[in-house]
Amino acid sequence: MIRIDVTKKLLGADGPFDLSVNLEIAPESLLTLYGKSGSGKTTLLRMLAGLEKPDKGRIEVNKSVWFDSESGINIPPQKRKVGLVFQDYALFPTMTVQENLLFAQEKKAPRDVEKMLELTGLESLANRYPATLSGGQKQRVALARAILRTPDILLLDEPLSALDPNTRRRLQDEILRTHRQFGLSTLLVSHDKQEVFKLSDRVAVIEKGKISKNGTPTEVFFKQFTSNKFSFISTILSIRKIDAIYLAVIETGNELAEVVLCENDVATLSPGDQVLVASKAFNPIVMKLPEEH
Repeated sequence: MIRIDVTKKLLGADGPFDLSVNLEIAPESLLTLYGKSGSGKTTLLRMLAGLEKPDKGRIEVNKSVWFDSESGINIPPQKRKVGLVFQDYALFPTMTVQENLLFAQEKKAPRDVEKMLELTGLESLANRYPATLSGGQKQRVALARAILRTPDILLLDEPLSALDPNTRRRLQDEILRTHRQFGLSTLLVSHDKQEVFKLSDRVAVIEKGKISKNGTPTEVFFKQFTSNKFSFISTILSIRKIDAIYLAVIETGNELAEVVLCENDVATLSPGDQVLVASKAFNPIVMKLPEEH
């Protein structure tokens, strides 16, 4: 269990404000910090990693105190078991992929690096340098490097925001698979609703340094049912049953929409399907599109 109760004075675009956060992250869960730029999300990650010091408060990770202003405890970054993936990946340019991964280990274990290269599909890139890699490949290397630190917590600071939509969706799947496979406790910073809904067990919305909402993605993003006249192509993110009806969550740009499906729809639709969503009145029609080859 990870417990964070910290405060810090920050300077935002609209002037000074207090970052004041009290959060718990359950073991092996993925919690996303969602909110506008400048609300304090990245600062919170940096305080967890030991790169910034809270003004006061306490950080406890798996019963180990990393920071306590009252007791004067502040464990240095190199002694915190944190895997941190930045937006720019921060790979060492003069090291190969394999050397970048080896460098992450406190106790060098080349065999573990080889296994990680296999698990992440990076074997063919082992002797390449970062400058020769695509954005998606760099992200996979940065993620593998973070995991090789055997972290108590994996911190992801908008790691996919610079990627094209197709690569981003593919690497979202990679992050989710890796998070589950290694049983990680993960804290993600993102302002992309689709990404948040797809990856998160829980979402904490931060506004001007304060948590305004905290719950499951459905609880946070869907307060009520709405219906508008529309027609667009989208992707199904999830399908769930509530009482006698089925609800599908679909992408709508950087927003989310929830539509009702009938039992016949559910028999042919599943998360990941590309669909046409159309409404002539108030009841949307969701039609599966043929796959492209």
